[in-house]
Amino acid sequence: MSRSRYTQRHCCQYQWSTLELLPETRAFQGSIFQKHHGFSTSASDGASAGADEEKGTIPVTFVSKDGEEIPIQVPIGMSMLEAAHENDIELEGACEGSLACSTCHVIVMDMEYYNKLEDPADEENDMLDLAFGLTETSRLGCQIVASPELDGIRLAIPAATRNFSVDGYVPKPH
Repeated sequence: MSRSRYTQRHCCQYQWSTLELLPETRAFQGSIFQKHHGFSTSASDGASAGADEEKGTIPVTFVSKDGEEIPIQVPIGMSMLEAAHENDIELEGACEGSLACSTCHVIVMDMEYYNKLEDPADEENDMLDLAFGLTETSRLGCQIVASPELDGIRLAIPAATRNFSVDGYVPKPH
């Protein structure tokens, strides 16, 4: 059976693709896509009505290890790790957002914004346990996705990271 769906392209742009999926794979894949992208392909959300609205941006401020404030604009739907890399902000992300390290650890500076985030998944909590300088409002930058509710969020970058693969290595974004 053929099923059309959206696939992610560079910089959170989506295009249609056709995949051959088993029924049980379709259900699992759809739920993962919706959870991690805040996106639904159901007709009830207006997608079938031809809605092709331009995605907006939100202001985000990163506070560097030195205390320098770096304000940027982040497109809705983009992770803070991706946004940091696109704006040459030193946020490591050794596993490139696959929840296999804690090097994109950030500290949400305002509890008000922290409470607007979804609760971290068990996998994220496991990685945060390895993070340097863990706080009550620590999260992984790869798991914070820009949404209108996060307009004005401030994220502090800890003074150090723990990279168990290669100490001191800073990957370059693709």
